[in-house]
Amino acid sequence: MDNITKKKIWIGVLSFIGFITTIKLAIIYYDANYNPYALASFCSINEFIDCDSVAKTSESQFWGIPLAYWGMFLYLFMIMLLFVDKLKNCRFLKFLEVFKNPLDYIASLGLISFIISMILLFISLHEIKMLCILCAATYILNFIIGAVAVDVKNDGFWHSIKQSFFDFIDAVKVKKYLAMFLVVMVLATGGLTYTTMSNVFTPQIKKKKEYQEFVNAKFNKYAVSGNQLGDKDGKVIVEIYSDYRCPMCRSHNIMMHKLAKELKNVKFVHHNFPLCTECNPFIMQTILGHEDSCMLARYAYAAEKQGDFWAMNTLLFDAKPVDEKAVISLAGKLGLDVKKLEQDANSIEAMNAVRNDIELATDQGFNGTPVTVVNGKSHIGIKTYNEFKDWLIEQGAVPREEQGE
Repeated sequence: MDNITKKKIWIGVLSFIGFITTIKLAIIYYDANYNPYALASFCSINEFIDCDSVAKTSESQFWGIPLAYWGMFLYLFMIMLLFVDKLKNCRFLKFLEVFKNPLDYIASLGLISFIISMILLFISLHEIKMLCILCAATYILNFIIGAVAVDVKNDGFWHSIKQSFFDFIDAVKVKKYLAMFLVVMVLATGGLTYTTMSNVFTPQIKKKKEYQEFVNAKFNKYAVSGNQLGDKDGKVIVEIYSDYRCPMCRSHNIMMHKLAKELKNVKFVHHNFPLCTECNPFIMQTILGHEDSCMLARYAYAAEKQGDFWAMNTLLFDAKPVDEKAVISLAGKLGLDVKKLEQDANSIEAMNAVRNDIELATDQGFNGTPVTVVNGKSHIGIKTYNEFKDWLIEQGAVPREEQGE
């Protein structure tokens, strides 16, 4: 058995292992992003080594296509190159004759994919701060495949890259192959444009884009005043548990106001759930950045006593007052009686009201914010706006335009 044959056998075995690995990664990706009932995969070991969580990040795709799918294509292409000498004899595969030096192409692909792998590893460790061990396995495979394919005695990877480039130039000099290449590039560009714009394979990116409207909003353009949000006699009751120092709660608050504007038969009820030991005895220590959330909750309660809870609620989220003095100053702009507001906010009644909300949340097992409870069914964390809207409609809410409003 000559050296070339041995190389092809090793590359075939390694490429097959890579292909099977990327199939498993594709399954993990599907379960993580599309299957809410999927169990954790075997490689979700702890907070750092967690393939499932990595699959849910926006970094797990490129141009709208999951990296696992790119990997499957890479290994299949390498396997095809191993058999190109036989395949080009088929009538409809004669165009494969342009692949004159398959081992050089595999060596080049192995090197390029390994460089990309190192970039992905850097992103995983420094941006995502999690590691997918199956992904790491493919990184190693890419390097080994390239190392096996390369001819170290003939300028190594440099020769393979030059040969691949010159073979490409020779191929596109032939008009029919140039035309085929251009057609493939047009189709690929169209396909990648579609996947990038539609996010058909990347629901996590789609959710992130839908969420950006509320994250980037400078103010709540759907804000209302008074103590009533939604319909007073709404049959769909939405209970909100939030903390005024929770960044996600601000986006959640804007979503709730937009839902109140677009949906009928919904009533929104707010509950304070500050994650601060000043008023919350059920947590071991104050969550970083939430040190004055109890104070803000008390001022929201005090504003409710003057009939303008929701205006104060939005103001606390949007203006992010740094201390009690700033809260009082902002309250004056709402036309509230600031002297009475300060008195009510620092009363035993206000503290008891906040603690009652905290006990209500704790009794239901909530330990974070925001929490949304719709007719008794709860969701901890945040959904996209459309997911919230669909949920409320399922529970009986009606789009206002359907009733001519």
